[in-house]
Amino acid sequence: MARRALSAALALIAGAAAALVAPATTAQASPPGVKDVTAVLFEWKFDSVARACTDSLGPAGYGYVQVSPPQEHIQGGQWWTSYQPVSYKIAGRLGDRASFAAMVGTCHSAGVKVVADSVINHMSAGSGTGTGGSSYTKYNYPGVYSAADMNDCTAQISNYQDRANVQNCELVGLADLDTGEDYVRGRIAAYLDDLLSLGVDGFRVDAAKHMPAADLANIKSRLRNPGVYWKQEVIYGSGEAVQPTEYTGNGDVQEFRYAYDLKRVFTNERLAYLSNFGESWGYLSSSKAGVFVDNHDTERGGTTLNYKNGAAYTLANVFMLAYPYGAPDINSGYEWSDVDAGPPNGGTVAACWQDGWKCQHAWPEIRSMVAFRNATRGQSVTNWWDNGYQAIAFGRGSKGYVAINHESFSLSRTYQTSLPAGTYCNVQNNTSVTVNSSGQLTATLGANTALAIYAGKTSC
Repeated sequence: MARRALSAALALIAGAAAALVAPATTAQASPPGVKDVTAVLFEWKFDSVARACTDSLGPAGYGYVQVSPPQEHIQGGQWWTSYQPVSYKIAGRLGDRASFAAMVGTCHSAGVKVVADSVINHMSAGSGTGTGGSSYTKYNYPGVYSAADMNDCTAQISNYQDRANVQNCELVGLADLDTGEDYVRGRIAAYLDDLLSLGVDGFRVDAAKHMPAADLANIKSRLRNPGVYWKQEVIYGSGEAVQPTEYTGNGDVQEFRYAYDLKRVFTNERLAYLSNFGESWGYLSSSKAGVFVDNHDTERGGTTLNYKNGAAYTLANVFMLAYPYGAPDINSGYEWSDVDAGPPNGGTVAACWQDGWKCQHAWPEIRSMVAFRNATRGQSVTNWWDNGYQAIAFGRGSKGYVAINHESFSLSRTYQTSLPAGTYCNVQNNTSVTVNSSGQLTATLGANTALAIYAGKTSC
């Protein structure tokens, strides 16, 4: 999380610590079931999310949709106001309780489960009236919390080598809840239980790094479903006092190094280096890792790729969905030049690719790889090939094969796969590809394009 002037730092807070955690005894690593890809519809109104579940997410094979925090928050046009809660009412700018409940039902009908981004580490940084009409001051939230429920340290976090400073002081000046206190734990659990009562299937816990793992485990143990999917945002920092591995007993942890390294490889190094990507790079166990090319914080902070990186961004998402490490999130947001800017139309998405909405989840090259991932689940990497530089190819057992050309020129060659002979659809451009009796296919890939085929997809 960047440490800048308050407004910019607040703009990074949403992701500075987030997570979805599973209970210590029955931790669910990676979203359960055969569909483990989550579309993160950042700052989309709940009504718009519901339409997306029906029109695009369900048909594409997404297993989950992650929605921005539903709780009442401070007023303001910036996106990060959603990450300064003032109560646990479902009354944010993205929709009320009724629209949230309707969205969950609609998404479930489309076969898509719902993850709610949950802000439970802190409250706000000031005073005023919230989006749902609640009055508040920084340390007093009538009917919810008082100053006695906050940690004693009222200074901003300044030393990430000091565990107490990271977990007891204030993240960019936000009132820090004492999650070691029984009342606070119970109040947070009651909020999450309320969301569960509306059908929510999992949680992303914002700012998890700033709460002891034991506190989160206790909160989770109080839920009506303590085995609910739970993904924690714990940003890795070399030599820091708090490390992501502390949280794996609770469930998944977002692996930020994965995204950082993808940016470096796709912009400054060689794709050939990705042949052993994952745990051998020092990452968390694949079964515990939530992965992404970018999220709403990192795309603005410049630490990862983002939509402005063009083909490198698209191909990195193709690689992530093709490669069997972690559970992938696809960031789907909106254009920005001001890193603080809130969503177009207050979060209403009338149509993708209009009014600044980028809808990365629906880009053909990315959307088509969701079905590829579902079809190849459980298959290891086979038949790896690279040219030593920016062109790679690999199979997923006998279920799929992908080739990525990140060179500046076209590449023609014959690839060895483990697929049965037959005709397949290259879902990257909807053209037919033939695999011969020896499992070989011959193809020409243009500069910065990919090929992806999988069992069961024989026609375009």
